Amino acid sequence: MSEPASAQVRSVNRLIGVYDADHTLRGEVAYWIGARLGRRHCSLCDITHGAVREKGAWKECREGLPVPFDTHHRDDQPAEVRAAVPTAPVVVAITDDGVVPLLGPADLERCDGSVDRLVEAIEQAVERLGLTFAAFGWFMPAHAVNWGKYPALLSLVLLQFTLGVLITKNRWLFALAALGC
Repeated sequence: MSEPASAQVRSVNRLIGVYDADHTLRGEVAYWIGARLGRRHCSLCDITHGAVREKGAWKECREGLPVPFDTHHRDDQPAEVRAAVPTAPVVVAITDDGVVPLLGPADLERCDGSVDRLVEAIEQAVERLGLTFAAFGWFMPAHAVNWGKYPALLSLVLLQFTLGVLITKNRWLFALAALGC
């Protein structure tokens, strides 16, 4: 018998952020000039980009997330994202069941340009919606995404310990055999 739909765990496979700007050269220039004149604003752009290029903190953060985080512009976003959430800027989760909106324009505005606040907002939204991050084929709750390095370090220590025991055991067996025991 299968589990009820409410008991099934929905796993986040990918995050997608959509900028409130167009992907074309004209769109990029129009946004850049409009932002400098105070006529255009995209809170997701404020979080991920400086005046000209991506922030180093954003690049580092994106690499440390448990799932890939792709960014798109209004005119090049995937069709399923556009159909699910027609506004921008937005952050959505791609799950096995489809697109799940996580953060809308007001949520991104509250991040106030901070990469750390964006990550906290995503984690809170994932937890609030009962989702988990899928990483390396196992489920990881949203509050544990930064703890993945500790099991890896522990496994290295245990591997070294096990090899040490095996080598020591073999030396004792060799010594006992030499003595004729």
